[in-house]
Amino acid sequence: MHRDPGCPCCEKWAKQVKAQFGRAVRVVDDANRPALMKARGVPGDLASCHTAIIDGMTFEGHVPIADMKRALATKPKGVTGLAVAGMPMGSLGMEMPGMKAQAYDVIAFGPGGRRVYAHHG
Repeated sequence: MHRDPGCPCCEKWAKQVKAQFGRAVRVVDDANRPALMKARGVPGDLASCHTAIIDGMTFEGHVPIADMKRALATKPKGVTGLAVAGMPMGSLGMEMPGMKAQAYDVIAFGPGGRRVYAHHG
């Protein structure tokens, strides 16, 4: 997982991914993450604070684990990744006690274009 250097919410996301996927998560502080995002085909308007690559798929931002597992299991045609733009309150790694969760969409992207993959909230 490549993150904006020092971003603490990315650590929370990585810990939950490690616990629920049962595999190590390598955290890379990457000041040049926009180049990685471009190379992986992440649309600029879907940017967040970290980019993860799991089994060849790209996950941008605070994508819920259930959505990642479903995408990895089904490998939707024309989809190379999922993204949650920005840092919505209440999304994976952005849970804050006493703060109301925001509604957000998980967007599938790739050669097949982009579409809403899941809605949360």
